[in-house]
Amino acid sequence: MKRLLILILSVLSLVSCGHKVPESLAKVSPEEAGMNSGRLSKVDSVILKGISDGMMPGAVLCVVRGDIIAYLKAYGCRQVVPDIEEMTTDTVFDLASLSKCVGTTLCVMRLIEQGRISLDDKVLKYIPDFAPWKDPYTGESVDITVRDLLTHASGLAPYLGVQAVAERYGEPCPDSTMLYIAKEARRNFRPGTDFMYSCLNFVTLQNIVQKITGERLCDYAQREVFDRLGLKQTCYSPAETRPELLGRIAPTTVQEDGLPLRGVVHDPLARRLNGGNSGNAGVFSTAEDLAVIAAAIFGEGEVGGVRLLRPETIRQMCAVPAGNAPEVGRALGWDISSSHSHFKGSLMSPTRTLNHTGYTGTSMVLDLDSRTGVILLANRCHPTDDGSLREVRTAVSDIVAGAVIRK
Repeated sequence: MKRLLILILSVLSLVSCGHKVPESLAKVSPEEAGMNSGRLSKVDSVILKGISDGMMPGAVLCVVRGDIIAYLKAYGCRQVVPDIEEMTTDTVFDLASLSKCVGTTLCVMRLIEQGRISLDDKVLKYIPDFAPWKDPYTGESVDITVRDLLTHASGLAPYLGVQAVAERYGEPCPDSTMLYIAKEARRNFRPGTDFMYSCLNFVTLQNIVQKITGERLCDYAQREVFDRLGLKQTCYSPAETRPELLGRIAPTTVQEDGLPLRGVVHDPLARRLNGGNSGNAGVFSTAEDLAVIAAAIFGEGEVGGVRLLRPETIRQMCAVPAGNAPEVGRALGWDISSSHSHFKGSLMSPTRTLNHTGYTGTSMVLDLDSRTGVILLANRCHPTDDGSLREVRTAVSDIVAGAVIRK
């Protein structure tokens, strides 16, 4: 009843403020978007070669310029086990770690904008008994902050032993998982001094969001981000919440029963320990829905007449915090120039390009200077978890950047 009341009030608020939920972005020719179609079409051979080499069964590519789509194409198959299904541009993908950017980060930024979270807040303020980093030589303690979590500069261990935690606490066990991270997960270095990519950072952010809002992250994100932007194909746990999408979902790895996961998050921590509601993974979406998010970022928080975040909030999200060591190279939630950002290629802005990947085969590259976005969604881990997209992603980024007509 409480969630229904919140939803009704939210809809009434949008109507009363005169907000219009945006439609999907307009599609134009590459030339109309300021791109050379001959150069841009070279992405086709790169992606098709990745498919023929067994790196993935299929993919969807969407190229965004500002608030329009310059290129949208599907390749190969979205499913090959147990039956073969052709890939379509409206295929819904398990975004894996892209969820950190389009789900968790955007939720946190809304709360920062509202003054309900500060980047300098200690995690201990929201998560009781959240252990600090301790210097092994001097015994000095340094508390981890929200900024450290968002930039992967906390030093928290990259992951945890899902099977061991499940055997200890049962599954799902979201509260016990957070307790384990708070008290037992390894702290590897002084916060803010180095970079270590960690899913535990974003599970912790999930719990901070939930502590402040009194809602599950998946519910808050659905109302405050996805529904606000009119994203009709974006949600958590579609097998439960949006069963009508199942026929268009790209499945992931085949399980012991011989069937692939479909509409259920692939990431073990998110699936087994957090039951699908998780800060590190769990969002499902399409290329066109993600294009709307890209356009909102290019538009300094606004797309189609709807404002998600203020311009100053977007600028804060897209910048590497001055307080972090140069080695970190991360903006808030997004990568800029860390050791993980190679796939943005060599032709995008080196300091003004947001980027992130997802384990299942998804990625986004957003050049803020040219307002060019590359959304490449592939089902890399179907039917087995052994494909690699490193070369495909890098080549596609370079081709797209090289197709922009410079004035």
